Parts: sequence; structure tokens; C-alpha cells
Amino acid sequence: MGRKKLEIKRIENKSSRQVTFSKRRNGLIEKARQLSVLCDASVALLVVSSSGKLYSFSSGDNLVKILDRYGKRHADDLKALDLQSKALNYGSHHELLEIVESKLVAPNVNNVSFDTLVQLEKHLETALAVVRAKKTELMLKLLESLKEKEKLLKEENQVLASQMEKKTLVGAEADDNMEISPGEISDINLPVTLPLLN
Repeated sequence: MGRKKLEIKRIENKSSRQVTFSKRRNGLIEKARQLSVLCDASVALLVVSSSGKLYSFSSGDNLVKILDRYGKRHADDLKALDLQSKALNYGSHHELLEIVESKLVAPNVNNVSFDTLVQLEKHLETALAVVRAKKTELMLKLLESLKEKEKLLKEENQVLASQMEKKTLVGAEADDNMEISPGEISDINLPVTLPLLN
């Protein structure tokens, strides 16, 4: 009977995830050891668990020597990674612009590689996209607050209009009660003053 194929996605059960991590880590370290023995290669392996625990393996040279060799060989890549990590920190757009400016000032322009320029362009595009997304988010929030204010003002306007209508009706009724018909005039006893004849 064959082994069940495991779907490659995060294992939700914590204990199953830990068991799988331990088994696969050990298998990965064994494969790295086999690669170093079979091919006479220097192999360095770093694994950091979800809890933050660090596991490492190195063959031939020690881990620090292998990492130093990698650092010397790929200094530009490491700078690009450093730049990328700074660009991903979206609070540091100012730093990103300073880095771009320092790379492109007259004395350094000739030393900048094509790949570095492509990386800078990507970082600037990412930063620009983030700024635009934030601007859109703020504009939508402002629009929502303005719509809410408009709704409140319309409701207030309706309340004031109904109050004015009530006052107008009450005033009209009072005016209607004050009007006197011609028949009612004879019923009213008014003191009559006659002019005196001499």
C-alpha cells in the first residue's frame, strides 16, 4: 500500500504540524548530508521553526565560512535583499528615495549594474503602488464621511421643514380664528360715539 499524498498547504493541527516539521527537517538535513558526501560539496542549511528555534547543518567547512563565501560572492544580491527589505518597510519611503538618489548621483552612476537598476525600479513601483493604495483608502474614507454628513444634513433639513410646516399651519389656524364674518360684527357691542352738534 502506497503512502497518502499530502496536499501542500499549512497543516492546521498544531501537533501534526510539529511532527511533520520534525520529520521533514530531519529528512532535509539527511539529504544535505548525502549531497555533501556524494558530490564533495560544501553545504550549509538553516531552518527556523515557527516558534523561532534555529536549526543548522553544515558539511565540510563550518557554517560561518560557507556564509562568508556566499556573502563575498553575492554582495550585490545581498545589497539588493537589504534594499528590498527596506522597501517592504512601507514607512521608510524617504529612506528608499535616499538610497535611489545615492545610487544615481554622478560619481556612482557608472558603477550601478543593470540588475541593481531593475531592483530599484521594482522597489519604487512597489512603494508607489502602496502610496496610491493608501491615498485611495483615505479618499474612500473621506467620501464615506461626507456621505454620512450629507445624510445627517438631509435628515436635519427634513426635521426643520416639518417644524416650519407645523408652525405655518398653527399660524394659519390662528389667523382663521381671528377673522370675523360680517354677520358677527352686528353681534359685537361696540361703544358708539356720536359727534356732538352745537
